[in-house]
Amino acid sequence: MSEQFAVDDHVRWNSEAGHVQGVITRKHTHDVDWKGYTHHASENDPQYEIKSDKTDHVALHKGRALTKVA
Repeated sequence: MSEQFAVDDHVRWNSEAGHVQGVITRKHTHDVDWKGYTHHASENDPQYEIKSDKTDHVALHKGRALTKVA
């Protein structure tokens, strides 16, 4: 089980372009279709929608890929 985060938490993750920071806008606790792919999620292992601080990009990640930013 990964760390649990909440909507409005400020987090950081590693992407192809380097480290990115953003704010969680939604927490998915059931499987979700995202950009043509089904991302698996559950109450114990949710997926988080995160809006980048610098761009309009929205990413979807599990908690194990995220680090909370103070």
